[in-house]
Amino acid sequence: MPTVTKKELALLVSERAGCKKNVAAEMVDSLFNAMRDSLIEGNRIEIRGFGVFQVKDTRPKPAARNPRTGEIIYVPARRKTHFKPGRLLKGALHEVRSAEGESVGDAPPDAERTVSEHS
Repeated sequence: MPTVTKKELALLVSERAGCKKNVAAEMVDSLFNAMRDSLIEGNRIEIRGFGVFQVKDTRPKPAARNPRTGEIIYVPARRKTHFKPGRLLKGALHEVRSAEGESVGDAPPDAERTVSEHS
């Protein structure tokens, strides 16, 4: 699966906005810096049609196990970022999967039953 870098995102922004590459790179950097600062402050970022970024607190784990050594260790509480995709993004991702053409083996079990019942 290919990875898109921040530099490549800036290039896409410059092409779509019709501006210079360095201006687009500054816009992309500014956006990510503003999002990072907002999340650090504990704010929730909602981008309609795309999704929601938020910070969630994890509970401490007093008896976690190190998988390599088997040693029992304490894992303190921490904050983590969470992204929940929006309805439009979910729909667009689903359309891409459907357009690729799923085989019967990729379909949910109910769909297989429907196909075999009508054969």
